[in-house]
Amino acid sequence: MAIAREAEPVGSLTEIQELGLDREDLLDIYRHLLVTRGIEERGHILYKQGKIPGSFYTGRGNEAAAVGIAMAMGPDDVGTPLHRDMGVHVVRGVEPWRIFAQFLGLIAMVSHLPAMVPVAVGCALAFRIREERRVAIGWFGEGASARGDTHEAMNLAGVRRLPVVFICDNNQWAYSTPTHLEYACEHIADRGKVYGFEGVVADGTDLLAVFREAKRAVEKAREGEGPTLIECLTLRMEGHAVHDDAFYVPKEMFEEWAKRDPLERFRSWLRENADFTDEQESEIRGDVKKLLNDAIKRAEESPLPDPSTLLEGVFATPEDLETPHHK
Repeated sequence: MAIAREAEPVGSLTEIQELGLDREDLLDIYRHLLVTRGIEERGHILYKQGKIPGSFYTGRGNEAAAVGIAMAMGPDDVGTPLHRDMGVHVVRGVEPWRIFAQFLGLIAMVSHLPAMVPVAVGCALAFRIREERRVAIGWFGEGASARGDTHEAMNLAGVRRLPVVFICDNNQWAYSTPTHLEYACEHIADRGKVYGFEGVVADGTDLLAVFREAKRAVEKAREGEGPTLIECLTLRMEGHAVHDDAFYVPKEMFEEWAKRDPLERFRSWLRENADFTDEQESEIRGDVKKLLNDAIKRAEESPLPDPSTLLEGVFATPEDLETPHHK
């Protein structure tokens, strides 16, 4: 039996305006979605050209969840997005050429494990101690929810009512393991109640519903009302990585979720609710295409980093800290 609240779709432009988004914001969101998918599509090409070593992970189908969450964050909030959350990096201002340069520079992205969730909770605890009105966002996958890191982080956050929002990107497959073999409750978000805070299930392909729930959760945390667990339900529309053909996912499942493509879904919403014209779409798509083509060119022309700088910015001395821990 489900315990978590299930988010409703956003009904109108008026509702989203009440949450602080105007029409220009909505067009920016569409641009962010195109940039996010475009980065990963071009990353596929670079990988096939042999320019990206190892493997390559994408978040196709997860763009709306990533962008929607990031749009709800304040400028001083922090987050720990992982490799299926490219949209968070895009919204938060990471330039696409730097992302391509990272891929080409042998610095791999981490797998979708929960190790960063306790880090987000640690940030939230620091905000509480410093009396700062800031919020931390921690991401993890539904497969990662089986690890102790997730439990320990949520337990501490619930006990201390810390300003943190937990985001579960539930793409229904922990590599090749389906959800019914991953957890016994109906929703991951059902677990929020046992830790002492609200759990919400959102359709991860519905960007505006995700944004609304994230906005509420972030502001609630900012006001000292504790954490929220938001489960964004999506489907990983490609394999675990490019080396995986996802043969274990039923074809019918891919076909059904393809009808809910987050980019097309948001585009249709703009057409129906925000007077989004062909001319505006053509202009945005043209700008994004040029941005990404220029980004790849700049990344490929950039020199590899000097190995001697490898440890710069990794370790901090007590003198580097505003409030050294030993004082």
